[in-house]
Amino acid sequence: MGAGTGRGGRRMRAAEQWRPTGEPAPARPPGGPGPADAPEAAPGQGLSTDLLDGVRQWLARSGAEPTPARVAQALREQGRVLGDAEVLGAAERLRSELIGSGPLEPLLADPMVTDVLVSGPDQVWVDRGGGLERAAVAFPDAAAVRRLAQRLAAVAGRRLDDARPWVDARLPDGTRLHAVLPPVAVGCTCLSLRVVRPRAFTLGELVAAGTVPPGGDLVLRALIEARLSFLVSGGTGTGKTTLLSALLGLVGPGERIVLAEDSAELRPDHPHVVHLETRPANQEGAGLVTLEDLVRQALRMRPDRLVVGEVRGGEVVHLLAALNTGH
Repeated sequence: MGAGTGRGGRRMRAAEQWRPTGEPAPARPPGGPGPADAPEAAPGQGLSTDLLDGVRQWLARSGAEPTPARVAQALREQGRVLGDAEVLGAAERLRSELIGSGPLEPLLADPMVTDVLVSGPDQVWVDRGGGLERAAVAFPDAAAVRRLAQRLAAVAGRRLDDARPWVDARLPDGTRLHAVLPPVAVGCTCLSLRVVRPRAFTLGELVAAGTVPPGGDLVLRALIEARLSFLVSGGTGTGKTTLLSALLGLVGPGERIVLAEDSAELRPDHPHVVHLETRPANQEGAGLVTLEDLVRQALRMRPDRLVVGEVRGGEVVHLLAALNTGH
């Protein structure tokens, strides 16, 4: 649940809640491939798992990057000679597994995708703004899902192992990562990726997409202009973050917005925004920064608009204090 407050001495009034129905998704070109269409096999996809494992182990022993030349050398060590296209395909596949996001890379690169969920080697789901649909990608086995989850956690500077079987973190590109290892996740590692797009939608675009009903934008604009406090609520994947980002884009350019979030997802189109993000404790149990801490610090940063990305614990006390003081 997102919360925003306006600076001023006005009493907080109950405002009608708008429950967004989803984020606008770009239209698919006529005749384009549907989500269930299986892509053609790329060069390198037909190589056996044992062969690729041998190449992977050779690269690990030698400390070499998976360049085409190194992959060709590793293949020769395995007693295989392949054509240029197959070598390049194998190099790209290994690069995506060792450096990128493996089989999920094309999904994360799709501008229509907002969420990627993995619950098994052949259980990959995506959300393109219209609900979950099965993706035409798969992992070789459950171990490959675990390796990817642990590598992504390491990229985010977090630990994911049997002692700490779950992680919630943000990747360098802003993608939100959540993963749970077995046996907490029964059967296979569960991986959830929330893609944060760099561009925020405008309120006009949300109206055009049907996310905000006709006339609703007038009420929402008046809400922002009157500097009233308000809440944005809704179910998972209904577009709460998208709507709140659009509303913050309506705030006057001379005002200072301070955001306090568990994971930085809000992307308001505004010239003066301060982003604050929580931090988990380190392996020694020190360094924890909670949302409650952020709200307390934000109140000392002269906010014209204080926004709490999610209210679900002790931070509500400080949020209510902010509401009562007009921040």
